[in-house]
Formats: sequence, structure tokens, C-alpha cells
Amino acid sequence: MTAQIEQIWSDRTLLQQPESLQLIHDVIHQLDRGELRVATPATDESGDWVVNEWVKKAILLYFVSQQMKPEEVGIFSFHDKIPLKTNFVETKVRVVPPAVARYGSFQAPGVILMPSYVNIGAYVDERTMVDTWATVGSCAQIGKDVHLSGGVGIGGVLEPPQASPVIIEDGAFIGSRCIVVEGARIGKRAVLGAGVTITGSSKIIDVTGSEPKEYKGYVPANSVVIPGSYAKQFPAGEFHVPCAIIIGQRKESTDLKTSLNEALRENNVSV
Repeated sequence: MTAQIEQIWSDRTLLQQPESLQLIHDVIHQLDRGELRVATPATDESGDWVVNEWVKKAILLYFVSQQMKPEEVGIFSFHDKIPLKTNFVETKVRVVPPAVARYGSFQAPGVILMPSYVNIGAYVDERTMVDTWATVGSCAQIGKDVHLSGGVGIGGVLEPPQASPVIIEDGAFIGSRCIVVEGARIGKRAVLGAGVTITGSSKIIDVTGSEPKEYKGYVPANSVVIPGSYAKQFPAGEFHVPCAIIIGQRKESTDLKTSLNEALRENNVSV
């Protein structure tokens, strides 16, 4: 399947062939069912993720091959190339109106979608809460037991195909109005306080030791993070630019909810 998608990607005239279109539809169907993913954890102990470029190419080819169609959902009217998901009873996903998930995205059993939006290629794992007005962009990978609080923006990364999507690992808590974009990765059980912005080039400074330790676009597991700033020299003078600051660690506990509350209380973090 990989080689065939790569061939269609290189030669778009193949989109005129019914078997090519069927192959693309098969890939999107497998994405929709969680049988394929845009990115998967590496099989070694590095903790890295592997991007399946050919799957992203299949999504882009799907956009090219689809035609605009009207869609009526109750009182709502849509006009788009990609239909909405409709099998939530079968997949045991709770969807609160007017939450929207596009076909080609996956939500595992136990996921709760408050009024929110999940784009094609995204993967949302078991028991995760996508809270009110949160958005999960194309190809984003959201782990198990994650809480995306109200108004959180998880960016989509579809092009270029080799670019890493945003990854939120298991058990992370993303506070209200946080923004995570440009392929940034949030480690397991990390806590982002309200309003934190993480991009692929963001400075993330750990100030818990005697000397600051800097990361870019990656929040280590169990970190408690708040918004911050640092001084930077420009031709016009010195100004403060945004960064994220690691101020503590989320402690191990068998009760994730209790552990989260302890982390927030001890570090005085808003969510």
C-alpha cells in the first residue's frame, strides 16, 4: 500500500483510475477506524515518534480527489469535501452537541468530545476529554487519559508530509487556552498551566535546578509548566519574548486525578 500511494503521489494522472481512488479511500477508512496512524511511537527505547509520510500523502490525495458536497445534520448545514463521522454509538464515544469530528479522524472508546473540533488524520486515544471549544488539528496524536481543557488549540501539521505532527502523550493535562503547534511534543503526564504556548521552536526552560536547562518544542514527562518570558536583544533594544517555564514535577500516584491536584496545588498553577 505504501508503494502504491507513493506512486500516485508522484504521478497524479493515476487519480483518474478507479483502483487508485479506492486505495486512497481504503487508507482514509483505516485512519477513521484507528487501524492506521499518521505517527507511531518508535519501537526502541528512544521515546521518539515515527512519521508515516505516505499516510499524510494519502490524506492530501484524498482532498484532491474529493468533490464538494452539501451535508445536512439536524439544523446545521455544511458544504465540504470530507463527510463528518457518524458512528459514535458503535465506537462508544460520547459526543456533546455541537462537537464535530471529520471522517478520517479516530476517537477510541471512552473519549468525550465536548463542543469541539477534531480534524482528519487526528488520533485521540482512550478516555481522553476534548473540552469545550478545544480543537485537535489534522494529524495530531493525542494519548490516553489526556485532558484538553477549554479553548485549547492543538495545531494541525499536514504539509510538508515529512513534518512531525503535534503529539500529546498519555496522561498529559493541557490547561485552558493553551496552544500547542508546529509538531511540538508534550511528554507523558506533563501539566501545562493555563495560557502556555508551545511551538516547534519555543524555548522551554527548566528552572528547578541550580542552573536553567533548555528544551525546544518538547516538554519532558511529568513536567509542570507555566507561561514565562526572557530578555532578548534586538536592534531596537532589549525586549521580553515569550517562553515556557518548567517549575516542578508532577508526582507519581496510582490516582491520576489526585496526583494532578497535588501538582497544581504545590506549584500554584492555574488551569
